[in-house]
Amino acid sequence: MTRFDLVEIFASMQGEGRNTGRQCAFVRFAGCNFDCPWCDTAKEARFAATAAEIVSELSQYPVRSVVLTGGEPAAVEGAGELAAALKSAGWWTAVETNGSIDAPWLRSIDYVACSPKLEYPDRIAIEKADEVRVVASSETAADFCREVEKRIEATDYYVSPCERGGEMDWATAKSVLARLPRWSLSVQLHKILGFR
Repeated sequence: MTRFDLVEIFASMQGEGRNTGRQCAFVRFAGCNFDCPWCDTAKEARFAATAAEIVSELSQYPVRSVVLTGGEPAAVEGAGELAAALKSAGWWTAVETNGSIDAPWLRSIDYVACSPKLEYPDRIAIEKADEVRVVASSETAADFCREVEKRIEATDYYVSPCERGGEMDWATAKSVLARLPRWSLSVQLHKILGFR
């Protein structure tokens, strides 16, 4: 039976993208196959749990939506087992992925949010997502976004400001967005409003 290395399980609201404001539980996997210099996400494992234990833990929350996030969920061996257990238990299931691994179980997920990284332009493996979010970590993000739009089919495309040292770089995000007519701005509302 697979035990998953996890950072945390908690309930909150989705803070970015099309589902901003949706009440969700979050399952944060440990580890990532990228090492982005601006990343603000804890990736060290704090505990391990089986799919059954995760479903049981989630049942305490008064929500029926769950987001599998990380780290990088698609890099987690056996994550499809957890996705299937969540679907069987009646959860609306989303995943946040960097898009570098086209894991077959992603096709069973209700909502795929893909965030390819400018720092790893040659590591895009998935071809379809519900939404794409690119962090504008430099002015070259506009060219990267145009390439992403050709490679990943999605309903919605978003540019997010890059956070460095606790400050959001709105100027670069605005400059990048001005060159992308199909793209919208996504902010990390949870940080602005001070919730998890």
